[in-house]
Amino acid sequence: HFKNFHRLISARAPAMKLYSIALFDKKSTEAAVLAHAKDVSSFGYFQRSSVAEFMDFFSKTVVERTTSGSRQSIQEQEYVFHVHVRQDNTAGVVICDAEYPSRVAFSLIAKCVDEFTRRYPKSSWTGKPSDTPMPELDSYLQKYQKPEEADSLMKVQKDLDETKVILHQTMESVLQRGEKMEDLIAKSDDLSSSSKMFYKQAKKANSCCVVQ
Repeated sequence: HFKNFHRLISARAPAMKLYSIALFDKKSTEAAVLAHAKDVSSFGYFQRSSVAEFMDFFSKTVVERTTSGSRQSIQEQEYVFHVHVRQDNTAGVVICDAEYPSRVAFSLIAKCVDEFTRRYPKSSWTGKPSDTPMPELDSYLQKYQKPEEADSLMKVQKDLDETKVILHQTMESVLQRGEKMEDLIAKSDDLSSSSKMFYKQAKKANSCCVVQ
């Protein structure tokens, strides 16, 4: 399983932390990123690049292993990945800490996916975020650091209770039988060689989100 993801952070982040919002097009074999925003300011300066890459990688991984029309929450240490894949295979992932309210996270996903799909027809999706920019994600990432800001958002998203959320205690539990995260990381084209090296070094030091 992943281990000690929180040790990537040099100083404890404050409670109720929102780290990432990412939108995807879940295709038959893989998920293509449409837009994303991240806040890695609470991580060690020299680790931020690798942490950002791993956030994208983990988000993509959980989308690809979430069935259409379902939601999942995967907790790993004090971090939680909330994912919603809609029936049309448009998906959103929010990464936050365990203190952040899941209902707010799923409301934020719904808001972002709705706004994105209204702005960009599916024919314009290339899988390159630069082709479908959504700068609002950065402002939402800052605004919703305070969940109380989402009161009005929550009132609009009344359909969330209709879909049951599948809960997982570890990231490994969402993988398919026979899959190993270590192998997925090694094969990934989305991770730089420096991030893969960072992963290997962290594994030896037992100080990263690694498979033992």
